[in-house]
Amino acid sequence: MRLDKVTVSRVVKDTTAALCRRQNEFIKWPRSDVEKNKIKAGNFRIGGFPNVIGAIDGTHLRIQPPTTDEASYVNRKGYHSINVQAVCDADGKFTNINTSWPGNAHDAHIFRTSQVCTHMEKTPYWESGILLGDSGYPCRPFIMTPYARLANEDQTRFNRHHARTRCVIERTFGRWKRRFHVLHSEIRMKPERVCSIIKACAILHNIALWMNEPELPEDQEEEMPNIDAVYNGANDGRRIRDHITQMYFTH
Repeated sequence: MRLDKVTVSRVVKDTTAALCRRQNEFIKWPRSDVEKNKIKAGNFRIGGFPNVIGAIDGTHLRIQPPTTDEASYVNRKGYHSINVQAVCDADGKFTNINTSWPGNAHDAHIFRTSQVCTHMEKTPYWESGILLGDSGYPCRPFIMTPYARLANEDQTRFNRHHARTRCVIERTFGRWKRRFHVLHSEIRMKPERVCSIIKACAILHNIALWMNEPELPEDQEEEMPNIDAVYNGANDGRRIRDHITQMYFTH
């Protein structure tokens, strides 16, 4: 069956819109203690870090230069992109995703203005679980980042277990992009359409995991951590980070 480009474009647009309308059914933040405890246990098995309900990171998806507000889409590496922030669980399912920010937006700003941050600021930190982020995020009571300057072996162990546990989000981005080739090439649509396409691909990724769909071979480079961006603002989670280090990583 041969379809013209107009028909294909319309079908993709309609299907994407239908998926996005049902986002909350497929990309869900853990609410119950049972859900949270399952994720915490899974993350502990991965890297030995306690109480983690999610790993958070950003990834840049390349787009064609837009005709409006073009400069804001140029990221620090010099190409046009959407900066996608996502949180995943221990199985690599997305539990939250934000696809609305242009490439020059900083990860910390995206997080600070996100629903995830607002939610976690209102809940008891330890009981509700914590996120793991890289050095581009602030160290807050509910999001732990690695030590920038290591003072002792305990902090080294903290960073090692933090990295092992947090890398699930990098692997998830890699798996996601292998499933959907559109995500690792230049997306030639308007930013508004791109954001919807990205969100739909995240929904389909979760559905594929729930249905145990086979994955493509790992024929592309693994998502690399963001080692250049360092957050320099307030870090009111440092005492909790030190407490976690003393409780779990002091031998």
